[in-house]
Amino acid sequence: MTGEPEEVAVPSRRNTTLKVIKGAKAGGPTPPRRRLVNRAVPDPAEPIERVLERLDQEPVEDPIEGGDLTVVGDPAEVEDLPDPDPDPEPAEPDATAEPDDTAPPRRARALIALLVVLLAAALAGAGVQGHRWYVDRATDQARREAVAAARQAAVNFVSVSAASVDRDLSRITAGATGDFKDEFTRGQAQVRAAVVENKVQSQGTVLRAGLVSGDRRHAVVLVAVDATVRNVKAPDGRPSHYRIQLDLVRDRDSGDWLVTKLQFVG
Repeated sequence: MTGEPEEVAVPSRRNTTLKVIKGAKAGGPTPPRRRLVNRAVPDPAEPIERVLERLDQEPVEDPIEGGDLTVVGDPAEVEDLPDPDPDPEPAEPDATAEPDDTAPPRRARALIALLVVLLAAALAGAGVQGHRWYVDRATDQARREAVAAARQAAVNFVSVSAASVDRDLSRITAGATGDFKDEFTRGQAQVRAAVVENKVQSQGTVLRAGLVSGDRRHAVVLVAVDATVRNVKAPDGRPSHYRIQLDLVRDRDSGDWLVTKLQFVG
């Protein structure tokens, strides 16, 4: 060794980068060092004398100009930090964790939603069909009742007797409404007088009745009636045939079918 300041490089246990100490002389005092970690220094893997002999034989880089360089801490005393893992392995799933069964899978939810839509559509269709069935049934029932009322009204109109004239005329008035009732009431006195004076006795029988048109509130019915009429001119009676058209309306309060118009046709 010479009198020149000697450059000494000390390898660390894991990091092989050499740190250069400038201004340190062989055998001279050791420059002050700052300890970063207070821990025991592990034994080197190789005797320090052999490391120094090998380093003396290797070329040394030029010292950095401009100022003295000192080693910050002893490389052997610096905490040996683990290298970051460049490719961390994914965490293994926890086999003990219980699966979340609180929410159904997406496909199950979609199936449930589809079933709900189909059920709602079916219920709506059933409701529409049920309402239509109810309306059709109610309309058919109303038409049958209208035809029955027209048959009875036609028989009442042609069945009059001098012996029961007041009761017969009252029955006709009870089954009438609107214009027909007003007209018949105005001429009721003349009809009564004619029946009594001619000793009329008439009894009718319905042959056929048919619905021309009708719904749950209005109806038009044709009725064919045969009657046997007796009076002072025909004490043995004579047959008569009538075709009567009756317009009827259903009373909102009682629900009965009442005659609003009566006329002989054909």
